[in-house]
Amino acid sequence: MREVAHYFAIALGTSAFLATVFTAWTPASLNPGEFVARMAAAIDLAGKEEGQAGGEGASSEQIGLKIGIIAGHTGLHPDSGLPDPGATCPDGFNEAQVNQEIASRVGQGLTAAGFDVDVLQEWDSRLQGYRAAALVSVHADSCAPINEEATGYKVAAALHPLIPDKAQRLVACLSDRYGRVTGLRFHPGSITRDMTEYHSFNEVDNQTPAAIIEVGFLYLDRDFLTREPNKAAQGIVEGILCYLNNEPATLPGDSAP
Repeated sequence: MREVAHYFAIALGTSAFLATVFTAWTPASLNPGEFVARMAAAIDLAGKEEGQAGGEGASSEQIGLKIGIIAGHTGLHPDSGLPDPGATCPDGFNEAQVNQEIASRVGQGLTAAGFDVDVLQEWDSRLQGYRAAALVSVHADSCAPINEEATGYKVAAALHPLIPDKAQRLVACLSDRYGRVTGLRFHPGSITRDMTEYHSFNEVDNQTPAAIIEVGFLYLDRDFLTREPNKAAQGIVEGILCYLNNEPATLPGDSAP
Protein backbone atom coordinates (compact mmCIF):
# COMPACT_ATOMS: atom_id res chain seq x y z
CA MET A 1 0.00 0.00 0.00
CA ARG A 2 2.90 2.32 0.84
CA GLU A 3 4.44 1.63 -2.58
CA VAL A 4 1.15 2.47 -4.31
CA ALA A 5 0.91 5.73 -2.39
CA HIS A 6 4.52 6.53 -3.28
CA TYR A 7 3.96 6.13 -7.01
CA PHE A 8 0.65 7.97 -6.81
CA ALA A 9 2.48 10.93 -5.22
CA ILE A 10 5.10 10.85 -7.97
CA ALA A 11 2.36 10.79 -10.62
CA LEU A 12 0.60 13.77 -9.05
CA GLY A 13 3.85 15.70 -8.77
CA THR A 14 4.75 14.96 -12.38
CA SER A 15 1.31 16.03 -13.60
CA ALA A 16 1.47 19.30 -11.67
CA PHE A 17 4.96 20.03 -12.98
CA LEU A 18 4.05 19.35 -16.60
CA ALA A 19 0.94 21.51 -16.30
CA THR A 20 3.09 24.36 -14.99
CA VAL A 21 5.65 23.88 -17.74
CA PHE A 22 3.12 23.92 -20.57
CA THR A 23 1.43 26.98 -19.10
CA ALA A 24 4.59 29.03 -18.53
CA TRP A 25 6.82 27.76 -21.31
CA THR A 26 6.12 27.44 -25.01
CA PRO A 27 8.72 24.90 -26.23
CA ALA A 28 10.61 26.22 -29.22
CA SER A 29 12.11 22.91 -30.30
CA LEU A 30 9.98 20.10 -28.90
CA ASN A 31 6.52 18.84 -29.60
CA PRO A 32 4.46 17.94 -26.49
CA GLY A 33 5.20 14.23 -26.75
CA GLU A 34 8.96 14.78 -26.86
CA PHE A 35 8.86 17.22 -23.95
CA VAL A 36 6.79 14.82 -21.80
CA ALA A 37 9.23 12.02 -22.61
CA ARG A 38 12.17 14.15 -21.52
CA MET A 39 10.51 15.10 -18.25
CA ALA A 40 9.57 11.46 -17.67
CA ALA A 41 13.22 10.51 -18.08
CA ALA A 42 14.15 13.10 -15.46
CA ILE A 43 11.53 11.75 -13.04
CA ASP A 44 12.82 8.22 -13.64
CA LEU A 45 16.36 9.28 -12.75
CA ALA A 46 15.06 10.92 -9.58
CA GLY A 47 13.27 7.68 -8.64
CA LYS A 48 16.55 5.78 -8.92
CA GLU A 49 18.19 8.24 -6.54
CA GLU A 50 15.43 7.79 -3.96
CA GLY A 51 15.70 4.03 -4.18
CA GLN A 52 19.41 4.20 -3.32
CA ALA A 53 19.04 6.63 -0.42
CA GLY A 54 18.99 3.91 2.21
CA GLY A 55 22.47 2.59 1.38
CA GLU A 56 25.69 3.40 3.23
CA GLY A 57 27.23 6.64 1.99
CA ALA A 58 26.48 8.38 -1.30
CA SER A 59 26.78 6.31 -4.45
CA SER A 60 28.10 7.75 -7.69
CA GLU A 61 24.56 7.69 -9.11
CA GLN A 62 23.25 9.72 -6.18
CA ILE A 63 25.97 12.32 -6.61
CA GLY A 64 25.26 12.34 -10.33
CA LEU A 65 21.75 13.62 -9.76
CA LYS A 66 22.82 16.85 -8.06
CA ILE A 67 22.85 19.98 -10.24
CA GLY A 68 24.47 23.28 -9.29
CA ILE A 69 23.22 26.59 -10.71
CA ILE A 70 25.19 29.76 -9.95
CA ALA A 71 23.39 33.08 -10.13
CA GLY A 72 26.32 35.17 -11.31
CA HIS A 73 27.28 38.32 -9.37
CA THR A 74 24.87 37.62 -6.52
CA GLY A 75 25.97 37.83 -2.91
CA LEU A 76 28.91 39.78 -1.50
CA HIS A 77 32.41 39.87 -2.95
CA PRO A 78 34.79 38.28 -0.40
CA ASP A 79 37.44 40.98 -0.79
CA SER A 80 35.27 44.09 -0.48
CA GLY A 81 32.33 42.66 1.45
CA LEU A 82 30.10 44.60 -0.96
CA PRO A 83 27.67 43.56 -3.70
CA ASP A 84 29.13 43.19 -7.19
CA PRO A 85 26.17 43.65 -9.54
CA GLY A 86 28.16 42.92 -12.70
CA ALA A 87 27.31 44.76 -15.91
CA THR A 88 25.09 47.74 -15.11
CA CYS A 89 22.94 50.00 -17.30
CA PRO A 90 22.73 53.79 -16.84
CA ASP A 91 19.31 53.44 -15.18
CA GLY A 92 20.63 50.94 -12.61
CA PHE A 93 19.32 47.79 -14.27
CA ASN A 94 22.06 45.23 -13.69
CA GLU A 95 23.31 41.79 -14.49
CA ALA A 96 22.82 40.34 -11.00
CA GLN A 97 19.06 40.97 -11.26
CA VAL A 98 18.83 39.07 -14.54
CA ASN A 99 21.06 36.24 -13.35
CA GLN A 100 19.11 35.72 -10.12
CA GLU A 101 15.75 35.69 -11.87
CA ILE A 102 16.77 33.16 -14.51
CA ALA A 103 18.85 30.97 -12.17
CA SER A 104 15.94 30.75 -9.73
CA ARG A 105 13.59 29.62 -12.49
CA VAL A 106 16.11 27.03 -13.70
CA GLY A 107 16.36 25.71 -10.16
CA GLN A 108 12.57 25.53 -9.81
CA GLY A 109 12.21 23.64 -13.08
CA LEU A 110 14.91 21.08 -12.29
CA THR A 111 13.68 20.62 -8.72
CA ALA A 112 10.14 20.00 -9.95
CA ALA A 113 11.56 17.36 -12.29
CA GLY A 114 13.02 15.52 -9.31
CA PHE A 115 16.63 16.66 -9.24
CA ASP A 116 18.59 17.77 -6.20
CA VAL A 117 19.40 21.38 -7.11
CA ASP A 118 21.56 23.99 -5.41
CA VAL A 119 21.05 27.59 -6.53
CA LEU A 120 24.32 29.19 -5.49
CA GLN A 121 25.65 32.71 -5.16
CA GLU A 122 28.71 33.89 -7.08
CA TRP A 123 31.10 33.51 -4.13
CA ASP A 124 29.20 30.76 -2.32
CA SER A 125 31.37 28.88 0.19
CA ARG A 126 29.71 25.63 -0.93
CA LEU A 127 31.53 25.88 -4.26
CA GLN A 128 34.79 24.73 -2.66
CA GLY A 129 35.14 21.11 -3.78
CA TYR A 130 31.56 21.11 -5.06
CA ARG A 131 30.52 17.77 -6.60
CA ALA A 132 27.62 17.43 -9.00
CA ALA A 133 26.54 15.93 -12.31
CA ALA A 134 26.78 19.42 -13.77
CA LEU A 135 27.38 23.01 -12.70
CA VAL A 136 26.14 25.94 -14.79
CA SER A 137 26.85 29.58 -13.98
CA VAL A 138 24.30 32.05 -15.33
CA HIS A 139 25.52 35.47 -16.48
CA ALA A 140 24.51 38.28 -18.83
CA ASP A 141 26.61 40.50 -21.06
CA SER A 142 27.34 44.22 -21.37
CA CYS A 143 24.82 47.05 -21.32
CA ALA A 144 27.08 49.25 -23.44
CA PRO A 145 25.72 50.23 -26.89
CA ILE A 146 28.66 48.57 -28.65
CA ASN A 147 27.16 47.95 -32.09
CA GLU A 148 24.19 46.21 -33.68
CA GLU A 149 26.01 42.87 -33.49
CA ALA A 150 26.13 42.91 -29.67
CA THR A 151 23.21 40.55 -29.24
CA GLY A 152 22.93 36.85 -28.52
CA TYR A 153 24.33 34.27 -26.12
CA LYS A 154 27.55 32.33 -25.59
CA VAL A 155 28.67 29.31 -23.61
CA ALA A 156 32.11 28.19 -22.46
CA ALA A 157 33.78 25.58 -20.28
CA ALA A 158 37.13 25.72 -18.51
CA LEU A 159 40.05 26.25 -20.87
CA HIS A 160 41.89 23.14 -19.65
CA PRO A 161 39.33 20.96 -17.82
CA LEU A 162 40.34 17.60 -16.38
CA ILE A 163 37.26 16.07 -18.01
CA PRO A 164 37.23 17.84 -21.41
CA ASP A 165 34.81 15.46 -23.13
CA LYS A 166 32.11 15.92 -20.48
CA ALA A 167 32.67 19.67 -20.28
CA GLN A 168 32.47 20.12 -24.04
CA ARG A 169 29.35 17.96 -24.28
CA LEU A 170 27.72 20.13 -21.61
CA VAL A 171 28.70 23.23 -23.61
CA ALA A 172 27.34 21.71 -26.83
CA CYS A 173 24.02 20.79 -25.19
CA LEU A 174 23.57 24.21 -23.59
CA SER A 175 24.52 26.02 -26.80
CA ASP A 176 22.25 23.89 -28.97
CA ARG A 177 19.16 23.89 -26.77
CA TYR A 178 19.39 27.50 -25.59
CA GLY A 179 19.56 28.72 -29.18
CA ARG A 180 16.64 26.56 -30.27
CA VAL A 181 14.40 27.60 -27.39
CA THR A 182 15.17 31.32 -27.26
CA GLY A 183 15.78 32.07 -30.94
CA LEU A 184 18.85 34.13 -29.97
CA ARG A 185 21.97 33.75 -32.06
CA PHE A 186 25.24 32.31 -30.81
CA HIS A 187 27.87 35.03 -30.32
CA PRO A 188 31.22 33.17 -30.24
CA GLY A 189 33.42 36.15 -31.03
CA SER A 190 33.06 37.62 -27.55
CA ILE A 191 33.97 34.54 -25.47
CA THR A 192 36.65 35.90 -23.17
CA ARG A 193 39.19 34.62 -20.66
CA ASP A 194 36.78 35.74 -17.95
CA MET A 195 34.60 32.89 -19.18
CA THR A 196 37.18 30.18 -19.92
CA GLU A 197 39.10 31.00 -16.72
CA TYR A 198 36.00 31.66 -14.61
CA HIS A 199 37.04 31.43 -10.95
CA SER A 200 34.45 28.82 -9.97
CA PHE A 201 35.98 26.35 -12.42
CA ASN A 202 39.00 26.26 -10.08
CA GLU A 203 36.93 25.95 -6.91
CA VAL A 204 34.67 22.99 -7.68
CA ASP A 205 35.70 19.34 -7.60
CA ASN A 206 37.75 18.56 -10.70
CA GLN A 207 35.32 15.80 -11.68
CA THR A 208 32.35 18.20 -11.88
CA PRO A 209 31.53 19.21 -15.48
CA ALA A 210 31.07 22.98 -15.41
CA ALA A 211 30.04 25.65 -17.90
CA ILE A 212 29.22 29.33 -17.93
CA ILE A 213 26.47 30.81 -20.08
CA GLU A 214 25.96 34.47 -20.99
CA VAL A 215 22.21 34.51 -21.62
CA GLY A 216 22.12 37.74 -23.64
CA PHE A 217 23.33 41.34 -23.77
CA LEU A 218 21.71 43.74 -21.31
CA TYR A 219 21.50 46.44 -23.99
CA LEU A 220 20.07 44.90 -27.16
CA ASP A 221 18.57 41.80 -25.53
CA ARG A 222 17.07 43.61 -22.54
CA ASP A 223 13.49 43.20 -23.73
CA PHE A 224 13.89 39.43 -24.05
CA LEU A 225 15.72 39.04 -20.73
CA THR A 226 13.14 41.01 -18.76
CA ARG A 227 9.97 39.81 -20.51
CA GLU A 228 10.81 36.17 -21.14
CA PRO A 229 12.93 34.84 -18.27
CA ASN A 230 10.93 31.61 -18.41
CA LYS A 231 12.10 31.00 -21.97
CA ALA A 232 15.72 31.69 -21.04
CA ALA A 233 15.39 29.31 -18.09
CA GLN A 234 13.76 26.68 -20.28
CA GLY A 235 16.70 26.80 -22.69
CA ILE A 236 19.12 26.12 -19.84
CA VAL A 237 16.97 23.35 -18.36
CA GLU A 238 16.71 21.63 -21.75
CA GLY A 239 20.46 21.97 -22.22
CA ILE A 240 21.15 20.30 -18.88
CA LEU A 241 18.68 17.50 -19.62
CA CYS A 242 20.28 17.02 -23.03
CA TYR A 243 23.60 16.52 -21.27
CA LEU A 244 22.29 14.20 -18.54
CA ASN A 245 20.34 12.08 -21.03
CA ASN A 246 23.31 11.91 -23.41
CA GLU A 247 21.24 13.34 -26.25
CA PRO A 248 22.83 14.48 -29.53
CA ALA A 249 23.75 18.16 -29.77
CA THR A 250 26.03 20.29 -31.88
CA LEU A 251 27.73 23.59 -31.31
CA PRO A 252 26.22 26.34 -33.49
CA GLY A 253 27.97 26.29 -36.85
CA ASP A 254 29.10 22.65 -36.56
CA SER A 255 27.73 19.90 -38.75
CA ALA A 256 25.04 17.70 -37.30
CA PRO A 257 26.29 14.26 -36.16
